[in-house]
Amino acid sequence: MSQRRGHPDDSEVSLFRQALADAGVKPISSNRADPGKPKQRRQEALAERRAAALEAGSHQLSSRTSDGRVEPVRPSEWLDFSVPDLPQRTRSQLKRGSIAWEAGLDLHGYTVDEARAELESFLAEARAQRARCVLVVHGKARSISGSDAYPVIKSHVNAWLREWPSVLAFCSARELDGGSGAVYVLLRRRGESL
Repeated sequence: MSQRRGHPDDSEVSLFRQALADAGVKPISSNRADPGKPKQRRQEALAERRAAALEAGSHQLSSRTSDGRVEPVRPSEWLDFSVPDLPQRTRSQLKRGSIAWEAGLDLHGYTVDEARAELESFLAEARAQRARCVLVVHGKARSISGSDAYPVIKSHVNAWLREWPSVLAFCSARELDGGSGAVYVLLRRRGESL
């Protein structure tokens, strides 16, 4: 068994470097690894998302969100959505409320059509100002008409945010920010890719 020696002295290092140079070994210019080509599936997913974003950008603002029937959610239901390739760490930070929200919108008292227009305008303005995270308060109030025994605005916000191209993720807020009556929305900044 060989014993471990101490650090080589300068003459040994010089001899080693000279031997490498004589053998034709050249120093590398970068110490970063080459990650190679991205996986085919990821390339396809990015291409699909780019195409969808370009298509969505060509439509008028009012056509970005559906105004049709949405799936009802319960008043206390916890909302949670993210695009498939969002890093888990970012998603966890959003859920914990660790990403500070920069602007807020309260939709209490609006009709569905008014809420949709306000939300679209708010998201467009937030993106134009390069906001990363915003808070949308949708409330938990149920419709007073007997057939709609679910929170209408909350259910619509849940559907609309899933369709908005610049929304990377959203989840129900912490109790101090509104709990299940509000959502944190993580936005893609203009020109940003994941």
